Amino acid sequence: MQAMLPVRERLTVHPLFRSQNLDETRDLVAKVFCAHRLATSDKKGEINAVHNRIDLGRVALNYLDYGSEVQITPGELNSFYLVQIPLAGNAEIKCGEESIISTPTLASVPNPVRKLDMTWRANNPQLLIHINRSVLEEQLERITGRSLTVPLQFNLGMDLTSPQAQSWLNLVETLYTDAENNGLSLNPSIRQQYEDLLITGLLYAHKHNYSNMLECGAQVSMPRNIRKAVQLCIDSPELPLTITELASSTGVSIRSLQAGFKQYTGLSPMEFLKQNRLTRVHEELMNPDSDFTSVAEIAFYWGFNHLGRFAAAYKARYGELPSQTLRG
Repeated sequence: MQAMLPVRERLTVHPLFRSQNLDETRDLVAKVFCAHRLATSDKKGEINAVHNRIDLGRVALNYLDYGSEVQITPGELNSFYLVQIPLAGNAEIKCGEESIISTPTLASVPNPVRKLDMTWRANNPQLLIHINRSVLEEQLERITGRSLTVPLQFNLGMDLTSPQAQSWLNLVETLYTDAENNGLSLNPSIRQQYEDLLITGLLYAHKHNYSNMLECGAQVSMPRNIRKAVQLCIDSPELPLTITELASSTGVSIRSLQAGFKQYTGLSPMEFLKQNRLTRVHEELMNPDSDFTSVAEIAFYWGFNHLGRFAAAYKARYGELPSQTLRG
């Protein structure tokens, strides 16, 4: 199958660096993305890296080619989303428990709160679209009129042959071409409109955990009783809450509570509570100043009474065991 986009070097008028030194390449790439490990499978240890980049403000466009097969291990991206579009070749992308072979017809969109590990094969130049996490999540909140209750998570693989993705890819091609020609996208008065199209288009073009909410269109505000239960799970997930207690404390029936949570969060009340507890545990494990000294102590404090099930749920979400996060 032919590539979705022409195979040529992009953004040549916006060069960031060219290097044949592995350590230099790692350090320069880290400055614009995040710290990571970089190794090459080339027998001579050689690379021929090219990185062109333009930062538009809320979106940064990149062309990156390592020139050889490389292993890239950034861990969690945390503060940004990265859409990775191969122009040729393929790459193995592992994020949490998911794994895909990314090609010119299957882009990758890693979850920023799960561990990322990649192998880019030789002859695998990619377009990388860097979007600040808060920018993307705030745009989703504006569209839906609701605060996010769990992090925005895209499916890892983005099928570029679908009609929606092809339409979005046309926007990408237009923006890259315009930036290469120092066109209107660089005008501050027009740039934001280009960025809005790209950001909003991504939310509609690629499946994520809030897609059903977008497909249903704008909804009425969350009912007060449901909002109260949701907020209780967010503010005090360490409490020994049960579905009966949640229903009683908010003055709704268990059935109405379950229906409300499903409609407005996409999760059952207990699953929503568990996800918020996992978030708090993860923050605690990552906090070097935490007063807790062990994984078990943290898990028990945040309401997990069965360590085996807790560890399995944690690994399913973050791609590693809680003990690995604590050591890292």
